[in-house]
Amino acid sequence: MKNVMRDISTVIPEEFRWLTECLGWCSKAVDSIADRLSFVEFANDNFNMGEIYNMNNPDVLFDSAIISALITSCSFIYISHKIGEMPRLQIIDGRRATGIIDPITNMLIEGYAVLEEDILGDPIIEAYFIKGFTYFYEKGKEPVIIRNRAPYPLLVPVICRPDAKRPFGHSAISRACMSIQQSAMRTLKRSEVSAEFYSFPQKYVLGLEQGVELDKWKATVSSLMQISKDGDGDKPTVGQFAQQSMAPYVDQLKMLASLFAGETGLTLDDLGFLTENPSSVEAIKAQHENLRLKVRKVQKTFATGFINAGFLAACLRDNYPYSRNQVYLTKIKWSPIFEPDASALSVIGDGAIKINQAVPGYFDKNNLKELTGIDYSTSSSNSSVDDMFKDEIDE
Repeated sequence: MKNVMRDISTVIPEEFRWLTECLGWCSKAVDSIADRLSFVEFANDNFNMGEIYNMNNPDVLFDSAIISALITSCSFIYISHKIGEMPRLQIIDGRRATGIIDPITNMLIEGYAVLEEDILGDPIIEAYFIKGFTYFYEKGKEPVIIRNRAPYPLLVPVICRPDAKRPFGHSAISRACMSIQQSAMRTLKRSEVSAEFYSFPQKYVLGLEQGVELDKWKATVSSLMQISKDGDGDKPTVGQFAQQSMAPYVDQLKMLASLFAGETGLTLDDLGFLTENPSSVEAIKAQHENLRLKVRKVQKTFATGFINAGFLAACLRDNYPYSRNQVYLTKIKWSPIFEPDASALSVIGDGAIKINQAVPGYFDKNNLKELTGIDYSTSSSNSSVDDMFKDEIDE
């Protein structure tokens, strides 16, 4: 939203050059992915990481790490610890931290972060991380060294879609997204300028006697004007140029919206251009297939970062350098990318019954929860409460 529009037009009058337009398309591309990423729990939590995250405001922590990583391609979890307390987890934006990454484990070999800034953005407290030590540098003070028994630096990256060339990942806001949004903002600016001429169409007067001055403003806003004949009895011809249409700008903006939707996996409905409403959840899934694949991909890479941070936090909590090969069984469970409606639940139920008839016990309360997002324990407790009230009503 703060990206300044690059104006390439040479025909816009100087008095309109100050106009700037903003579009939230790039923000929408990030939020559409982040809103579909909802952490549920750790499965096979051998190190009891869930306890540590639950003590660190997980509702805010996970969302903050996810949104920051989608924007800057990588966010960082800074781990600190006081004796007698649970390890503390803090999200640091990718613009304020960096490091040298181990491509095998996705852990840092060494890292650097700005922990606190002044109002001008200058660092006040900085930290340097290596295995077993964290160095704190506060402005105007001597460095402070904190020793720990963790097997890696206490700064863990949460990476969005890494690859061999870019181990720190890719931002959800690609260069193509920025270029298309720039074009859309220029289209909006042109339409804003043209709206002045659209509101007041240009008029002309032919045959006006030389030396006669016409009140242009009055001619523009007046509903009735009187122009008298000259001494020879001649009268001028008054006309109006064809009114400018805003349709070309709307068409161009819709074309750019289609390009942006194709780049990000969104639909025109997501960008504010109404089309036919989908008939069901399955139709919505079909329209957002590319978005679903993107969300599925980032789920895998984000899970690695959260598990790595939980592993190091467990080492601090227990004051013991656990081996990383003991954590490979731990997985993260996410809520369904698309919440099923009543018809989808019926289809899932029918399919589960048929599959369990062929392979008994294939579906149970755990994997059905991953498909539906409905917690079995909550449902069972509600049913017991209903039964209790039913007994009271019968009495």
